Amino acid sequence: MPFNVRAALAIWTCLAAAATVHAGDMCPAPPHHSKAPAVPIADGDHLIHIESDDASVDSEGHAVVNGRVIVRQDARTVAADSMTYDRDTGKMTVTGKVDFEDPKLRIKSESGDYDALAGADFDKANFQILERNGRGFAQKMSATPDGKVSLDQVRYTTCPVGNEDWMLQASSINLDTTAEEGVGRGVVMRFKDVPIFYTPYISFPLGDERKSGVLFPSFGHSGSNGYEIEIPYYFNLAPNYDLTLTPSYLSARGVQLSEEFRYLTESSHGVIDGSFLPNDTQEHGNRTYFHFNDVTNLAEGLRFDTDVTSVSDVDYFSDFSVGSEQTSVTFLERRAEVLYYDDDWRIRGELQNFQTIDSLLSDLDRPYSSVPRIEAEGLWPIKNSNLEFALNSEFVNFMHKDINDVLYFNPNTNASVPPVFPTGVRVDVSPEVRWSAREAGYFFEPAVGYHFTQYDLENAGPGLPSTPTRTLPYARLDTGLVFEREAGSQGQRTQTLEPRLVYSYVPYRNQSELPIFDTAVPDLNLTELFRTNRFVGDDRISDANQIAAGLTTRLFDSVSGTQYLSATIGQIRYLSIPRVTIPEDPLLTNYYLNDCGGNAAATTGQVMALPNPFATADLFLPRVRAQTVNPTPGQPCVNAAGQLVIVQPGQISEQFPASDIVTEVALTAYKNISVNLNYQWNPYTSHTDKEEVGLQYHPDNSKVVNLEYRFQTGILKQWDGSFVWPIAGHWNTVGRWVYSLRQTYDNIPQAAQTLEQVAGIEYKSCCYRIQIVQRRYLTSHTVNGALDTSFALQLELTGLSSVGKPADSFLQKEIRGYPIRDPSTGDVP
Repeated sequence: MPFNVRAALAIWTCLAAAATVHAGDMCPAPPHHSKAPAVPIADGDHLIHIESDDASVDSEGHAVVNGRVIVRQDARTVAADSMTYDRDTGKMTVTGKVDFEDPKLRIKSESGDYDALAGADFDKANFQILERNGRGFAQKMSATPDGKVSLDQVRYTTCPVGNEDWMLQASSINLDTTAEEGVGRGVVMRFKDVPIFYTPYISFPLGDERKSGVLFPSFGHSGSNGYEIEIPYYFNLAPNYDLTLTPSYLSARGVQLSEEFRYLTESSHGVIDGSFLPNDTQEHGNRTYFHFNDVTNLAEGLRFDTDVTSVSDVDYFSDFSVGSEQTSVTFLERRAEVLYYDDDWRIRGELQNFQTIDSLLSDLDRPYSSVPRIEAEGLWPIKNSNLEFALNSEFVNFMHKDINDVLYFNPNTNASVPPVFPTGVRVDVSPEVRWSAREAGYFFEPAVGYHFTQYDLENAGPGLPSTPTRTLPYARLDTGLVFEREAGSQGQRTQTLEPRLVYSYVPYRNQSELPIFDTAVPDLNLTELFRTNRFVGDDRISDANQIAAGLTTRLFDSVSGTQYLSATIGQIRYLSIPRVTIPEDPLLTNYYLNDCGGNAAATTGQVMALPNPFATADLFLPRVRAQTVNPTPGQPCVNAAGQLVIVQPGQISEQFPASDIVTEVALTAYKNISVNLNYQWNPYTSHTDKEEVGLQYHPDNSKVVNLEYRFQTGILKQWDGSFVWPIAGHWNTVGRWVYSLRQTYDNIPQAAQTLEQVAGIEYKSCCYRIQIVQRRYLTSHTVNGALDTSFALQLELTGLSSVGKPADSFLQKEIRGYPIRDPSTGDVP
């Protein structure tokens, strides 16, 4: 029988066993302490008060009380059919339908003893922990006035009365109702009256407070790791730090140990987590993962942040991840920074480098390390005026690993040689003066500034300076209006109309002698629309003579401020076409080939030697705000023969005088429907360059349906749907499907395929939760990349595994709007 058929049968069997829903299983509130009848007892009276139908006292002071006897002392009450009191010992023996109650415990028994100082002992007792869902039966039981309870031959559960879906059977259990913890010995755990677990010792919480102990195991299977079982143990080390150790067994790989240590102090918080699998039987080596994150406030205005992640090998996430989100990791960042800020300054010092995870990514595409990066930003308003003086400055030392296993062809020497990366220091200082006027209905902010950039390079490349410099001024005018009007049938809403214009001017500077360290062209969006520099990173500053125009409208509640609608449309008009470009790719190879203006028959001009492609800029077809334009005369490009040439006059085709039109729409809280739209359209080719549409239907907190469509020209075309929907009573179904119609990775087209598929069913009650999830996800981005399939089963018993990561934490990440229910009530907050 195929594995998937066997797995389906196993899943159905588990669900069928869980399907018995008890009548009235609606998660009743925990029992509360009963108030004593109105009996006039003075404050501070700690004497024993007895009520009965009949009583007799012998000559020695021993009393026998019959009828319905009620004994009260402070907040404790004992009721029984009869009672015998021994004056010498102060002990009362009660028999016949004994009821005992104090603020933390309620007991029903056939017989027992009560001592005002020592507490109470009972035989064959049914008990309930008050204010908490905890009850059971014990052959022998003792309770002390300080809230400690000892039980022998006991059955214990947190299920409501009449429901015993899970039960602990133990030779002894000790409960501390004050510390809200329990300890059992010789414990057999039964689910649906079937023994599923035995332990000689178990510790569990009685309330919501954290408690050291074993968390409930999880079980699963995947094609990569085989059968899997995890048994976490939680250490509540202190109120401000804890540790979770998770040993696991993977039948296809071996034994793995994972840990998560969390801490919180007055000045810092952080987490250290990792895993170690010695001698992986598939890879024949150790597999490790480590992550450290810390934020420490050293003093007022001074903070130290650390975020370091490392894995043993590039295949780690492909082998051990639980979804396509982790398998798509390209780089792991290692960063440490110090931040200082006050009213005038913001200074940041950073050390940063990356571990490359993507096995298909060329070593040539690995990012530079910044060791160090120092940024200083200042803002000084000039008193009694609208003028402000600002300063942005940066010092960065860029480093890169040498590469000897990749070669490029050098036409000067007619030989293939390894590339040499330029490294060194970049200093950028940009003072700015601006005038700011902001009122209720408008803003007007002109600014002028000056960029100064200096490099000190090693391996700059033959014929290139080692200390190139760039200087250029810039000017910007940012202005807009805000119109408002009442909306709605009763004027309960406000609608705005907000036009905005930004004019930018930056003169052209030839920057071909400058290297590319950390500069790129970002995707066009409403933030980038109004920026003066179309690049991110200081290696390139685009020339600009342009006007960015946008129009925004909003609709919101006039009282609460809740926003229902936000819509913006914008475009950049180029008064002159930008000439500063950036190379799309560093190597001149067949699979990175771009021709001169798309014309394979273009006349080749001067053939240009390429001594060092990593030091030479402006090599490839430039892009203006995600629109491909043709190189200008005198600019290098690659012809159809793969030669680097200088484009001659007459080879230039039409250039677009404006950017794409960008639109963003967000509609929220309209009849349980939310819509988000990001749209980018080229008006000259009537072609959609980018589109993202998201639709969510959220009728109540237990139901959600999401549908998303993502498209970017030449890169991706995806559908993404997910849902959570109750089908009956406590039953939920969950699912997600991400399907790629077309995408490109590392310039390699990918076939249409499923990227991720999740299907599951879960049963939640106030007694337990069972969740079975099947996942199928892409584990690599190779052409027609491999898909892995996994099954996971998690059973959470209310009151035993309430500490640690929730059983459905994976689904919370996978499904936007996934509801979280309180297992003690079965309700969604």
